[in-house]
Amino acid sequence: MDSESISLPELPGEGAQLDSPAEEHELGSVEDHKNVLLHLLSQLRLGMDLTKIVLPTFILEQRSLLEMFADYMAHPDLFLNITRGEDPEARMMAFVQWYLTAFHAGRKDKIAKKPYNPIIGESFHCCWLLSPPSNSLPVEAKTVTNVSATTPETEQLIITYHAEQVSHHPPVTAFYFECPAHRMELTSSVHAKSKFQGMSVSVTMVGKTVLRLGEHNNEEYHFTLPTAYARSILTVPWVELGDKVNIQCPQTGYSANIVFLTKPMRGNKLHRISAEVYAPQPNGGTVPERNTVPSNLVGRVTGEWNSVLEFEWLTKDGKKWSVDVSTLPVNRKCVRPIEVQRPEESRRLWQHVTNALRSGDVQLATEKKRELEERQRSSEKFRTRHRIPFPVKYFEWNGTTWTFRKPPTADASDTS
Repeated sequence: MDSESISLPELPGEGAQLDSPAEEHELGSVEDHKNVLLHLLSQLRLGMDLTKIVLPTFILEQRSLLEMFADYMAHPDLFLNITRGEDPEARMMAFVQWYLTAFHAGRKDKIAKKPYNPIIGESFHCCWLLSPPSNSLPVEAKTVTNVSATTPETEQLIITYHAEQVSHHPPVTAFYFECPAHRMELTSSVHAKSKFQGMSVSVTMVGKTVLRLGEHNNEEYHFTLPTAYARSILTVPWVELGDKVNIQCPQTGYSANIVFLTKPMRGNKLHRISAEVYAPQPNGGTVPERNTVPSNLVGRVTGEWNSVLEFEWLTKDGKKWSVDVSTLPVNRKCVRPIEVQRPEESRRLWQHVTNALRSGDVQLATEKKRELEERQRSSEKFRTRHRIPFPVKYFEWNGTTWTFRKPPTADASDTS
């Protein structure tokens, strides 16, 4: 593929503006559409894959899944703190802090809604412009970080985000975050598998995500994303996370285990998490007896992922601090205006659906959504008939996962 075909939109780009908080226009309560949902549910079976099921338009979130993944960078300062950690232990603690604060921004609405299913070839691009680190780091975060002396205090940092729908069957999204100044790269390709579970719908993110720290000999952090559940889908749908997540750094041996606890039928709080951070297991180390504290346990986290998180760093004299994610300022992303976006970019591609939803015209939104889906099906049939693979633009398959395809200019600037 030639360099022109993989040219990236310039970021921030001319006319780019800080993104305003999305205004979701309510299209009536779920109760108002209960007959539609009951008819849909009557056609479903427990455990059924919902990937190919056409869901009613009124439950849509008014943005694409590609844009939703950008919410993981709601607190980019905490992301940058990872590479600023002075040793592997500090970096793993900082990673866990960023990871656990990365979910609330995308699920702040009280009512669960579904983002648009991306069209194959659809893309989304944005960036974040950050103030000098000395002015932007939260007090709690400074306890686990060491600001790099090689970065001028007056330098404005930029983090870029590129996402593309690289496959339709199965539906796979690839996305990439980068901070060139600190040589941080996060690459992910995930397949969202949704299943019907009675009065709930589960969405499991199957795939591989890797953060690479160029400032630390390409130290890598391998991790997955928790399963999301839409509960009470016939009344007031709400989101719950539930899963066991493992974070591994192969180069240093540090790891973390995080459990997103689902609420039992009776009692206990919602949205609880429990996390433990471990140093490498000493050579010849034995498995600890039950109910004993492992000798390589270095940190713990408890609390709720959408509220207060309590951190304890055991090897730093039991250092403790808390983070209330509901009060953390969300860094708004910079997005180019729709009129200068390419036709395949999410906001331009879905603009007629979004405008119709915002004006409360569900019928028009459904028609515009159907037009996009029909166009995708027609294109896919043509490619299948003529055995033409889809020309993925920004990512490439390396045999095991999708990786970001850097333009030549970007590579050149990295080595300068």
